[in-house]
Amino acid sequence: MTNAKREPTPCGGTINIRRAHPADADIIASFNQAMAAETERKTLDTRTALDGVEAALADSDRALYFVAEMDGEVVGQTMVTTEWSDWRNGWFWWIQSVYVDPAHRRRGIFSSLYDHIRKSARSTPDVCGLRLYVHDQNERAIQAYRKLGMSVTPYLLCEEEWPSDGCRAS
Repeated sequence: MTNAKREPTPCGGTINIRRAHPADADIIASFNQAMAAETERKTLDTRTALDGVEAALADSDRALYFVAEMDGEVVGQTMVTTEWSDWRNGWFWWIQSVYVDPAHRRRGIFSSLYDHIRKSARSTPDVCGLRLYVHDQNERAIQAYRKLGMSVTPYLLCEEEWPSDGCRAS
């Protein structure tokens, strides 16, 4: 995946998109906590959130984070994980942990992140598409994803979640 892209915003300023590095762990973890509180009314344990981000930043096979900067400040993020599709003989890139700082929303930050990831995926021969999941009540996000060309699928997400103390990867 390419590393950086600079793009003027609709509201002035320039957005720089780049791969996250270990020094970004604190801001990414705090954005993840804010996102969980805002979208699902969940409180994430600070240490677990930071450990999860640090594990991903240390091992690109787990995930890749991309951040958006304006004037040297990280103002948005996404995480990409992969899923093999035997039906398509290719990889889906899953966009996760989407968050833009509320003070910087509606300035094209997520669109720039998405465009960067989409171009990287399209230039990778064995990637067959992009996916993400969104809370079914998050109409604003659903509309934003549709505007970018994504469609809502008929699939529902099923899960079995264990208590937070049951999942401590090392």
